[in-house]
Amino acid sequence: MEARDEAETLKPADVGLSDERARELYRVMVLARVLDERMWTLNRQGRAPFVTPVRGHEAAQVGSAATLRVGHDWVVTYYRDWAVGLTLGVTPYQCLLSLLGKLDDPFAGGRQLPGHLSVPALRLLSPSSAVATQIPHAVGTALAARLQGSDAVSIVYFGEGATSEGDFHEAANFAGVHRLPVVFFCENNGYAISVPLARQMPTPTVAERAAAYGFPGVRVDGNDLLAVYQATATAVERARAGEGPTLIDAVTYRLLPHSSDDDDRTYRDPAEVTAAAARDPLPRWRDRLYALGLWSEAEDRALWDKTRGRVAADAEQAERAADPPPSDLLTHLYAEPGR
Repeated sequence: MEARDEAETLKPADVGLSDERARELYRVMVLARVLDERMWTLNRQGRAPFVTPVRGHEAAQVGSAATLRVGHDWVVTYYRDWAVGLTLGVTPYQCLLSLLGKLDDPFAGGRQLPGHLSVPALRLLSPSSAVATQIPHAVGTALAARLQGSDAVSIVYFGEGATSEGDFHEAANFAGVHRLPVVFFCENNGYAISVPLARQMPTPTVAERAAAYGFPGVRVDGNDLLAVYQATATAVERARAGEGPTLIDAVTYRLLPHSSDDDDRTYRDPAEVTAAAARDPLPRWRDRLYALGLWSEAEDRALWDKTRGRVAADAEQAERAADPPPSDLLTHLYAEPGR
């Protein structure tokens, strides 16, 4: 509690953010929330087959991604990281094309599950649906940067369940041995799908796992935008300076089920979800901006109205977009004669 109280006194300037940048990050968080609401509604209406919601993770994702040099640093996400993409410059329309599996989906041409963001110009790599397999890929890009003499940093996102997979441990071990410029960012929402943290790992925190591999593990309030930004900026600075990896344990909570196919009522007490909603990162950051005199209720109403209008228009346009042709169904899946 003391650490949280101290973090609550932080101002944007204390962590190197301008007031305008602090406001802009709130706008991105709102955009992520409104997009999430629209995607969830499309699924419940039977118009989108599958959704991995971001709701509750916005501060962790936006606060961390905001520390990066866009197009220079390597970013490897997992399937819930819509807000990471939006922070880097991905648009809601692009996300909706992906959600609906449209021909012009810029990430995979309608060939991947939603949330598998991939934008070469942003150095945003596509993850796999298999848990933790993206973690060694980020270590690989960090090694490549080292060999090329670049100061690019790699950051990789995953849930706490991924830290029980061999991919995580092999990647952390290799990165620790070679002191590679990589940030391991764990979005710790307490559940590996339906399995609570205490039943899928023997340590009470993810952060302490880093000690086995010789680099720092930092536990941070993942619902506090400034605390996340500060911790990630420090880790990125260490990596860029050649001081090696950091594991960030960003403690947060997903406010919706794991996916649209999950019934979280079978493993989460509704009272727990209600209590977690009281720590929702959006009103928390908005209220901080109010207290600092950087935002007003009128600005807030206008922002939500404008953002909802934008996302609704994007959704309508995405639904009208062309589907991939049936003749293209097997392209890139099997060897093709003459190619």
